[in-house]
Amino acid sequence: MSTTAGAWAVGTDTLVADVVTLVECESPTSDLAAVAASAEVVAGVGARVLGAEPERIVLDGVTHLRWRVGAGPSRVLLLGHHDTVWPLGSLRTHPCAVEDGVLRGPGCFDMAAGVVMALHAAAGLDGVTVLVTGDEEVGSLTSRELVEDEARRAEAVLVLEASADGGALKTERKGTSTYDVHVTGRAAHAGLEPERGVNAGVELAHQLLAVAGLGDATLGTTVVPTAGSVGTTTNTVPASAHVAVDVRARTREEQERVDRDVRALRPVLDGAAVAVSGGVNRPPLDAASSQALWERAVAVTTRLGLPDLTRAAVGGASDGNLTAGVGTPTLDGLGAVGGGAHADHEHVLVDALAPRTALLRALVEDLLHAPVPRPGAAS
Repeated sequence: MSTTAGAWAVGTDTLVADVVTLVECESPTSDLAAVAASAEVVAGVGARVLGAEPERIVLDGVTHLRWRVGAGPSRVLLLGHHDTVWPLGSLRTHPCAVEDGVLRGPGCFDMAAGVVMALHAAAGLDGVTVLVTGDEEVGSLTSRELVEDEARRAEAVLVLEASADGGALKTERKGTSTYDVHVTGRAAHAGLEPERGVNAGVELAHQLLAVAGLGDATLGTTVVPTAGSVGTTTNTVPASAHVAVDVRARTREEQERVDRDVRALRPVLDGAAVAVSGGVNRPPLDAASSQALWERAVAVTTRLGLPDLTRAAVGGASDGNLTAGVGTPTLDGLGAVGGGAHADHEHVLVDALAPRTALLRALVEDLLHAPVPRPGAAS
């Protein structure tokens, strides 16, 4: 099967074979050797499809790949990542396989399929950059500046993260912040003289309640205490405790409000101390950043005779938050249709791969023909 966009065509079998190739090279973000090996596999597929080797950009040991496609200045950025959340050995329990029109395997949906789609959609064009990073899953710790710089150069960014439910594009993403709330108390023997201690665990309980109360459901702001620890032994009043806090907000104003409130936490128990580290990680991808690109994607879909597009606002973040944050029009969720990202049932619907890639190709061509204005720019 093949699907065309104008004179351009790509076969489903080719796409599936390339996705399988990427999935079968495991790439947990924390294993730099595995990420480097994965980068070479992606480079090999890309070199075959695009006819050129990528630039290999190694930052603090993490390998990122960049292709400048064509001789002209870069105008459209296709953005993805090749690292995954799956540990080495996951293929033994979750083998990559295609059965009854469904491709399964660790990282197939998030986001080997999207990387393959980007490479094929860019082939033979002029003015496109394909950037595939190696640490998106842990917050783009080394690649953030690279992603933002590429976005500033571009007129539009298309992010090949997997789609939302039913193939919906992601036109809004919440911004993310992460904190660590650390409590210091004073140790004492829990049986002999607990009154001499200052219980960091009890203080942390007060702080957990305070933090959990900072969310605002009416505005979509979530503030969630997550992983933490208290004390060292069962018979000691704990002198130390901490908890991580995950914050998601639709607007920068809410991010800033929560940031102020978290940093204003104060101890309840006499003799306890509270310290807060962390902060805003990714700004929101708001509707204004995606609206013009969404409208162009709808028009292209109609022209190709493909099923109507849908869109969704999601709580998860991606590098699309970063590109929107520097003011470049950004449309996310253009990758695979399927589900189960990071989960045992992760999968890609095979029949959607070629039409989805045709949509991407046609949208890129449309943007190269006529760019979209930056959000807030005068028309």
